[in-house]
Amino acid sequence: MRRTGKQNQKIQSEADLIPPGAPVGTVPSDLDQATGLERLEILGKMQGVDIFDMKPLDASRKGTLDNPIIVKSFGDEQYAGCTGYPADSHVTIWLTMDYVGPQDDPHAHDDHGHGHGDGHHNYEEPKNFADFVRPEYR
Repeated sequence: MRRTGKQNQKIQSEADLIPPGAPVGTVPSDLDQATGLERLEILGKMQGVDIFDMKPLDASRKGTLDNPIIVKSFGDEQYAGCTGYPADSHVTIWLTMDYVGPQDDPHAHDDHGHGHGDGHHNYEEPKNFADFVRPEYR
């Protein structure tokens, strides 16, 4: 791969992810024509940085609610995959979890003289998988 001046430059803005292009009359390399996230990944690999953390997941044990195998995510979604145990004993079954926010409950309000503010709606929600993966979803 041909080296360019940007290989050791830190990415400061989206403009740094747009290449100058290949010289006229040459066949462009991946680095010459890659843009956006693809270019960020290539520049990262050139510096020994795994931008997307592509190392294999820990499959040496069975994930549980108490000790889950975490799949890191940079977005608002989290993924949970079941490969069976031992690993790869069946096709991976994927679940996608995202935070929607609390649902509006028309009955969850203070007593304002209607006689139904007895607190019976103020229950603690049961824990779910998202509590262990991304507690800030609460």
